[in-house]
Amino acid sequence: MHDFLERHFRLAEHGSSVRTELVAGLTTFLTMAYIIFVQPAVLSGAMFGMPTGMDFGAVTTATCLAAALASAIMALYARYPIAQAPGMGENFFFVFGAIPAATAAGFANGWQVALGVVFISGVLFLTLSLFRVRETVLNALSPSLKNGIAVGIGLFIAFIGLQNAGLIVKSPATGVTLNHHFGSPDLLIFFAGLFFAVSLHARKVRGAILLGIAGATLLAVVFKLALPHLPESLAASKDIAESALVKHFALADRIVAAPPSLAPTFLQMDLRGACSLAMLPFVIVFLFMVLFDTVGTLVGVGEQAGFIKDNQLPRAKEAFVADALGTTAGACLGTSTVTSYIESATGVEAGGRTGLTSLTTAALFLLALFFSPVIAMVGGYAPLTAPALVLVGAMMLRNVNKIDWNDPTESVPAFLTLLGIPLAYSIADGLALGFISYSVIKLLTGRGRSVHWILHLLALLLVIYFMAVRARLG
Repeated sequence: MHDFLERHFRLAEHGSSVRTELVAGLTTFLTMAYIIFVQPAVLSGAMFGMPTGMDFGAVTTATCLAAALASAIMALYARYPIAQAPGMGENFFFVFGAIPAATAAGFANGWQVALGVVFISGVLFLTLSLFRVRETVLNALSPSLKNGIAVGIGLFIAFIGLQNAGLIVKSPATGVTLNHHFGSPDLLIFFAGLFFAVSLHARKVRGAILLGIAGATLLAVVFKLALPHLPESLAASKDIAESALVKHFALADRIVAAPPSLAPTFLQMDLRGACSLAMLPFVIVFLFMVLFDTVGTLVGVGEQAGFIKDNQLPRAKEAFVADALGTTAGACLGTSTVTSYIESATGVEAGGRTGLTSLTTAALFLLALFFSPVIAMVGGYAPLTAPALVLVGAMMLRNVNKIDWNDPTESVPAFLTLLGIPLAYSIADGLALGFISYSVIKLLTGRGRSVHWILHLLALLLVIYFMAVRARLG
């Protein structure tokens, strides 16, 4: 088996090993395992107290199966250490955009029509991938824009990590602010995991991120067990009583549980309803969202891992095809758009360089169906995986020195991209801002011909899209 893995994934050629790839795959899985619990809560409407008609258990199973299948295709066909799962952002748009629109159009089965929309958009993704349209977009980006995307994604995932930890919180006055309750067990656990992981990483210890998560988990378990023994006055303090540790962290009461039935969502999409004129804008929106999410993730992870050579990503077509197949399969199983996960950067930072990393993540998604209590304990308490996101985000910022800061036509669009991604809280919107500004600035400075025509076309389409489609959808 070891020899087969070595030959198929060419581990030695990439300076990796089976052990390193397995650790990297586990690291990636732990940082994205939250989707197993978030996705059914979103699609079923349980998170918002507004049932959509989708079965919570079936969506859980569909999410794990779709993530496993798509990640395995990426591993075996494209051979990249990039895992896939239903995308955050697309799932909210599915619930608050596609389903209400289908219902307003007179369809009684709104969620089934929405699944049909996702399926059709997946077929379109696949078509664009096979004709290398998406690969052309990727190769048309300048090195400065590529590195601006990588830095922006780094800032984005670090920002998500700080929010998940509870260190950055919402503020009615400024939007966000620093949480000054440093006595909160959530922040203590986060900082312990972060400092432990950073210390190990600085010492060149393999699997530092995973060990950081493990250390934070051990501390959380100790805190949780100690809670009943705390003095009443201390336990009732705001820092402890309102902490996520008290409200959301639950010790696993068992190890194995049977997976829920897939029947309520399997092959339930309504393709006829999805082809209606009323749903056409939603097909376009999903198409744009996954196109730019995937391009951004491939660039971000590709730059971090050193895959991009001569401004091109090898096997880009295969990566895009894997992404498209994941979306179409996911719709058939009963979940929203499947896309490449930027959390894959945690596995890359842990040493993953081949498809064996994402194949490991795929296998763990299948195992998660049977070990959901244990996964819930780690993946369901965000401060445990937040240190991994912050550390990886910090590592991705090193690409900022590859931007051509001496050329404003390159640096300003890259800057708008790297700032737009975290501030818009969307990789897709940040990329759109970069593409539009890049095309316009180049044209205004008389250097429009130095830009690939497809970027000018995309800039025009994006302007039309934001003015005619997104503005109406809110």
